[in-house]
Amino acid sequence: MTQAAPFAEIWRGPFLESVHSGHAVVCDSSGQILQAWGDPDTVILPRSSAKMIQALPLIQSGAADAYGLGPQHLALACASHQAADLHVGIISDWLKTLGLDDSAFRCGTAVPGDEAARNALVCSGTQPCQIHHECSGKHAGFLSVNAHMGGGADYEKPDHPVQRACLEAFERVTGTTSPGFGIDGCSVPNFATTLHGMARAMAHFAAAPDGSAEARLHQAMRLHPDLVAGETRACTNLMRAMNGKVALKTGAEGFFIAILPDQNIGVALKAACGTKRAAECAITSILVKLGALDPNHPEALKYRNAPIENRRGIITGTLKPAAGFA
Repeated sequence: MTQAAPFAEIWRGPFLESVHSGHAVVCDSSGQILQAWGDPDTVILPRSSAKMIQALPLIQSGAADAYGLGPQHLALACASHQAADLHVGIISDWLKTLGLDDSAFRCGTAVPGDEAARNALVCSGTQPCQIHHECSGKHAGFLSVNAHMGGGADYEKPDHPVQRACLEAFERVTGTTSPGFGIDGCSVPNFATTLHGMARAMAHFAAAPDGSAEARLHQAMRLHPDLVAGETRACTNLMRAMNGKVALKTGAEGFFIAILPDQNIGVALKAACGTKRAAECAITSILVKLGALDPNHPEALKYRNAPIENRRGIITGTLKPAAGFA
């Protein structure tokens, strides 16, 4: 097995204080590896980076068209949102279209990531609901598929038809047989594959023809970066910086994917340490290497070659890409 490659370095003054390592793959539309760091065959759980794959049955089952879902709904089906009013409002109306309420979700409650929304709940003495969970858009998609199929209420179970449809889609686009799954933070199965398989899937999305389920999903993400994550988040910031030409999605434990339709290229990476800053630095550096992102754009500089400040505003160090990404 190839060892993880250095992703990012933390410098404090003249001293190299920390090194983050991981694995990354860039694939073309044929599934061939164009460039790799670390081990392309490492088995990974893509976590929330797989949401656009989990959303394929929403379109391919006919549920999206049956319920009149548009690009905003599709973007939220792929999202790890901040539960800002914008996110919650669309999902709330979506539930009403299905004739359902918050109790139909199986994702669990969560405090909003959006500061204004969080403060509003606290000030009003209102408890957060399941709709505030960052995965409630994905679960609204599952509920739509389930209503269209007439399945049982426990759509999150691995043997439920909704999750079986997700597994079929996952294995088809990754080109691999999944060796199993872990239960994600929102209670649904998260299927495993190789890092190469995940990059292959993203290249498949990138090369998909207009009108296909894959194209509709990545187009929705690129059209509505504010819905895919939210203010202050890397997914939203970097998609805006590239003027919507690239779809990005992060996942827990240092995962990140990119879909580049202009180049028919897919990217998948995993920070071995599981840290967000390592994954954000690596995906930003790869986007720069691929010519998709201006290295001098303020958002690019925020995630690579970024100053580290202490609480007094004194610059104490720098986060920079490792040599292989510089």
